[in-house]
Amino acid sequence: MKKQFIISLLIVLVIGLCTPRVFAQAMGTVKGICKDVEGNIIPQAVVEWNGIETGRKYNLKTNNKGEYFSLGITPGKYNVRLLKDGKEIWHINNVTVGADEVTLDFDLKKEQANSAAGSGMNAEQVKAAQAQQAAVAKENTTIKALNEKLQVAKTAGDTGDFDTAIKTMTEATEMDPSRDLLWFNLANYYRLSAPKQTDPAEKQKRFEMAMTNYQKAIDLKKGTDPAAQQKDAAFNTNLAAYYNNLADALHKSGKNDDAVKAYEQAMALDPQHSASYEFNIGAVYTNAGKVDDAIAAFDKVIAADPSRADAYYWKGVNLIGKETMDKDNKVVAPPGTAEAFQKYLELQPTGPFAEPAKQMLASIGASIETSYGTKKKTTKK
Repeated sequence: MKKQFIISLLIVLVIGLCTPRVFAQAMGTVKGICKDVEGNIIPQAVVEWNGIETGRKYNLKTNNKGEYFSLGITPGKYNVRLLKDGKEIWHINNVTVGADEVTLDFDLKKEQANSAAGSGMNAEQVKAAQAQQAAVAKENTTIKALNEKLQVAKTAGDTGDFDTAIKTMTEATEMDPSRDLLWFNLANYYRLSAPKQTDPAEKQKRFEMAMTNYQKAIDLKKGTDPAAQQKDAAFNTNLAAYYNNLADALHKSGKNDDAVKAYEQAMALDPQHSASYEFNIGAVYTNAGKVDDAIAAFDKVIAADPSRADAYYWKGVNLIGKETMDKDNKVVAPPGTAEAFQKYLELQPTGPFAEPAKQMLASIGASIETSYGTKKKTTKK
């Protein structure tokens, strides 16, 4: 009899198939008990008997003692499969059913040992293989539980219930503190919940918790085995996302220099999206009142992506911050100010900053010039 053992890496719940009705005379009887690689019974499994000559199929479900039984099996040869949660975990071919009762047990611990012996494995190797199987089973159970936690947290977070999301992800990190994704999600919920806090101390505390957990996620991600990193095409992009969100938390808690450094780390890891990270740096400098640094950042965004309209607008806003007054007390904007706002209007004539851009042009006595219409003089203030 040919036997084969398959390790299931995913657990999928399916509906058990019903035992078919017993028909007629001259029927055979089959029974057995099913045990897993650790010697434990396998309840609610399905023992599938497939008739080689007749094509008949019988699906026999194990009870809570791991036993199956049927009086109504047509005599002949059968291929028999043991399935749990819809996955085949063992099969035995060419089993003969006659008038006498057939006992066919599935003892996967013994089967594994027999297979190992047949392949020339010694006792230590068999023990190692069994340990590996136990580790796989434990890993499957852990992954299933963590996925459930992630889903609960996501559902809560999507509805704005960040406290439940934080509690759930904290439980997940306690179950397995070695997974960077868990710390990243926990950090996200702390960061997103912070602005909703009315107590300034609690708000700052949540940003601090976000930063701490983002750093844990980064450290764990960077500690991934180099060979695994090479196989993960999205490794650098995902790590860049960790730095990006860390930078946002740093910025919102007033740590602007550290925020810029984190954005630069993201940019180095993910140069394909450098324009987005550079734009965020420009936003940090804008909010900090560092207009020269902000202008330089937005110039880099424009160089990387000339079609990004909002970069022109915010460059113009920062240039306005450098305006001066002439001897006649008229506003003198730095060179390039009008062009920045005009370019924004050219790219997005009805965009969210269209009206403010027009007002800015009017404030410096410039005309609105875009490729979408004719020149229109604005009134000087």
